Amino acid sequence: MATILVVEDEKNQALLYKSQLTDEGYNVFVAGSGREAVAMAKSNPPDLVVMDINMPGMNGIEAMGKILGENNRIPIIINTAYASFRDNFMTWSADVYVVKSSDLTELKMAIKEVLEKRKAK
Repeated sequence: MATILVVEDEKNQALLYKSQLTDEGYNVFVAGSGREAVAMAKSNPPDLVVMDINMPGMNGIEAMGKILGENNRIPIIINTAYASFRDNFMTWSADVYVVKSSDLTELKMAIKEVLEKRKAK
């Protein structure tokens, strides 16, 4: 069972992701901030990170840089409501960029594809 770290500061959104991804068979942990995500990824590296960008304190781009600085083999999916961040070269180190939607089908497909690619390596 793959472990996913969901980084999301909106509590209801985080609960939705945790519920939906747990139903898909994943072991899911939630971090409510970039700082918390960096600490969690360092102490117990997940198989994949789903990262929001717009968060107070340390944003998702900075957190992604710190996580990849510690362990560049952790795949990261950026999951944000802002399509404009796709043009920010700092987001290019993410494996996939998904624009948030109430329908999690695209996110679930991206998670499955990234984990399958990782397993094939």
